[in-house]
Amino acid sequence: MSQTLYDFSVNDNANNSVSLSDFKGKVLLIVNTASKCGFTPQYEGLEDLQKNYRSQNFSVLAFPCNQFGGQEPGSNEDIQEFCSINFQTSFPVMGKLEVNGNNAHPLYDFLKSEKKGLLGSKAIKWNFTKFLVDKNGDVKKRYSPNTEPKEIAQDIENLL
Repeated sequence: MSQTLYDFSVNDNANNSVSLSDFKGKVLLIVNTASKCGFTPQYEGLEDLQKNYRSQNFSVLAFPCNQFGGQEPGSNEDIQEFCSINFQTSFPVMGKLEVNGNNAHPLYDFLKSEKKGLLGSKAIKWNFTKFLVDKNGDVKKRYSPNTEPKEIAQDIENLL
């Protein structure tokens, strides 16, 4: 049987293990984020998506990552505070992880193998790469960092 998103566990911002099977039946937008990136204002658009669709079984899942230009240097606690104060995020901002390389989290190895990037590349190129996952845990689309969250709204609606 092939793997789905629900086969993975991640750490929340308090380092507690969270099974992604807890999100069964939800459409998810999984994003690697950073607090000091040119794309950081996308948190606002991500929060808009969360507010607009959360009642319809949708959630953004943010995964802070410090692999791109050292743009997420803070602790999990610092990141939570930043997101809360600056963007009033209501979606889960999980524990910091790596998305590329030998220490890449298995979740990201799975996401990258399911939906490759430009020219068939697996590697995540920068912060705010987004993956859209349907209610069955299947990865449906991958979006580049410069894709604004509002541009994904129609794709989300199509899966709800």
